Amino acid sequence: MVNLRLQKTILEVVENQIRENDPPETKKTLDRLLKGGYSREDAMKLIGSVVLAEIYRILKNHEPFNEERYVKALKELA
Repeated sequence: MVNLRLQKTILEVVENQIRENDPPETKKTLDRLLKGGYSREDAMKLIGSVVLAEIYRILKNHEPFNEERYVKALKELA
């Protein structure tokens, strides 16, 4: 079951990262996935899954955002 409100919020985070080019790896990842044959919607959802995983780690472990870990996870997307 998909929480549409949460999905919309996560996709807004991805859109903001792309628009603000912060981190630049988000846009690079989107471009790479699009060139790899993913639709924009699917690519955005894949990137969103990385955002969500990072948020989960932050909340679960009470730690700050780790950009290095986040960028590494983006680079690992197929």
